[in-house]
Amino acid sequence: LHQPMFHFLSHLAFSDISLSSVTVPKMLMNMQTQEQSIPYVDCISQLYFFIVFATLDNFLLAVMAYDRYVAICHPLHYTTIMREGLCALLVAGSWIISCGTALLHTILLVQLSFCANNVINHFFCDLTVLLKLSCSDISLNELVTFTEGGMLSSLPLAIVLGSYIRIGTIILKAPSTKRLLKAFSTCGSHLLVVSLFYGTLVGVYLLSSSWDSKDIIASIMYTIVTPMLNPIIL
Repeated sequence: LHQPMFHFLSHLAFSDISLSSVTVPKMLMNMQTQEQSIPYVDCISQLYFFIVFATLDNFLLAVMAYDRYVAICHPLHYTTIMREGLCALLVAGSWIISCGTALLHTILLVQLSFCANNVINHFFCDLTVLLKLSCSDISLNELVTFTEGGMLSSLPLAIVLGSYIRIGTIILKAPSTKRLLKAFSTCGSHLLVVSLFYGTLVGVYLLSSSWDSKDIIASIMYTIVTPMLNPIIL
């Protein structure tokens, strides 16, 4: 249980539980009471914690991909490379970046004014939906979302892709049934989680121009279904 993989899994499990807890209780209460409303302060708080744990999930999946790359490609040096200090630094860095990102978006959002129509076509307070409701100039918010959000999304994804491309290259150099089975058992579950997480994110935030029922279903996938499946898959 003191191995790096279990250390990362414990933080991922906490992040997954927290991510679902940010949105699910309010959604269930709305379904029970039929009262589809949320106070402004609660909405801003929900947005902050949602960004924190969604970003944390993103970085932890990248850290775990790097851990599996080291385990397969450098097995003899694994304990030397993935030492306790480095693991703690990777997790702490993920937390700091996630909290800083959420704080930046929240501070920029509270500077905006919201006018007449404050109806959210979603089941939680998502940043892109809230920006569309504002009657202020949101050019700065959009710029920060595009640049900072793009970098923080592409960097972990690049680490994941780079790690698995390198793993695949190493395995294909000397293919054997034993090595393939070991790689599949080590990486298969993580790849499935990564595919679910990034697949739904891309579908919601990159391939959609307006929010509809398909986007809400995709949001449910990465905010509720994927966090629930992670403990079972991983």
